[in-house]
Amino acid sequence: MAPPSPGPPLSLPSPYHSLAHLLHPRHRHPPRRLLAAHALAAVAGHLSLRDPRPHTLLLAAYSRLARPFPAAAILLLLVFRSSLRLSVAPTRHTLPLAVSAASSAGRRHHLPLALSLHAVAVARNLLPSPHVANALVSLYARHALPDAARRVFDEMPSAPDVFSHNALVHAYASAGRVRAAREVFEGMPVRDAVSWGTVVAGCAKAGQPEEALGLFDRMKEERFRPDDVTLAAVLSCCAQLGALDKGREVHEYVKRTRPRPNVFLCTGLVDLYAKCGCVEDAREVFEACPERNVFTWNALIVGLAMHGHGTVALEYFHRMLADGIQPDGVTFLGVLIACSHAGLVDMARRIFSEMEGVHNVPRELKHYGCMADLLGRAGLIEEAMDMVRKMPMGGDNYVWGGILAGCRMHQNVEAAEVAARHLLQLNPDDSGVYSAMAGIYADAGRWEDVAKIRKLMDERIGRRNAGCSSITTELKDCTTMLS
Repeated sequence: MAPPSPGPPLSLPSPYHSLAHLLHPRHRHPPRRLLAAHALAAVAGHLSLRDPRPHTLLLAAYSRLARPFPAAAILLLLVFRSSLRLSVAPTRHTLPLAVSAASSAGRRHHLPLALSLHAVAVARNLLPSPHVANALVSLYARHALPDAARRVFDEMPSAPDVFSHNALVHAYASAGRVRAAREVFEGMPVRDAVSWGTVVAGCAKAGQPEEALGLFDRMKEERFRPDDVTLAAVLSCCAQLGALDKGREVHEYVKRTRPRPNVFLCTGLVDLYAKCGCVEDAREVFEACPERNVFTWNALIVGLAMHGHGTVALEYFHRMLADGIQPDGVTFLGVLIACSHAGLVDMARRIFSEMEGVHNVPRELKHYGCMADLLGRAGLIEEAMDMVRKMPMGGDNYVWGGILAGCRMHQNVEAAEVAARHLLQLNPDDSGVYSAMAGIYADAGRWEDVAKIRKLMDERIGRRNAGCSSITTELKDCTTMLS
């Protein structure tokens, strides 16, 4: 089969209006064609003139291409820089394009560029233009610099429009200052769907799910149509709160309005049903997803594991690998929990050993904690202790707590005393350690030790209530007793 025709060759006569024809907004410009037009304009000498029109045409073309192709933003900034070197004055139309390109980069090392563009706006007296001011507010919002965004917002000569307010709300929400975002939002003279979605997502991200759901209900009452970001945030809040009925309501809305929901909505739905224990619903949504990423797989695997469906979770893990999806630390956490609940010690050993060597996923304390719990449940206390000794970092409450729980199940007093010493060093106020040791001593018939440990616990609670700090003394006493 013959390769597809590349289309007629590009030609660029001397007058700049031919560039306008090539880069007309009505035409679709794939990256290759735009780069060819850029090269032809440079060869023809259009970009060596102080005439701003060829530069403006290229800046606008790259701006339209920047959303599907982020690299276009960098090329736009290079064109803008070259125009400044030729003393081509930026305008209220071209400067916002450069500012938006810097915003889309959204990285900290682009902050000096953002500041320099702000300086250009001041030097050229372009801040009175609403387009320039709005672009700068959005730029600082993307960089999570709400105070800088506020200064530009407050200095706008004309009344800020809804776009300006939305950008400022986003700036505060991105920086975690939800109260300030709410104040700006509530004071807006006019709101749109973006206003509502920004503040809902901001509350959700800041760990305020009740407030987010309340705002979502207000949004619906005022008949605004939520976008995908808003719906994904609401689903996350429903999953955190266990609000299954509200989540089902959102799911029905997604069914009516999104024939092919994107991967974020699918992941949110899977996560909702999995966390609420509706594993069959989670699997049904998962299988119907038109697109899945690692987070979609993780939501299902972890949900299945946490609700005791260890074998099924492992089946999905193997499917994930077969589909070529690279697992991450959360994936392995879910898999190890699944192995623990299913009692699959050998499988857990193999997966744990392959994390770094085969999958290039570093082991973290939470993974060691899962292994300690699994080995402890299986009565392999010495293996768990040996694993802890070989860890590259010190054990935490989850690691030593898993060992202590296993010791209590299998009545291993000596290892329990070691685990208890480490737990009390990490948290001397943990009365659960004293209670666990009292139970272990009681199971072993060591009643004198039961009395001693209970006395230490009572003294600890009494001294704490009296407001006295005696951690060092009691830790020493308890360590001596458990040694």
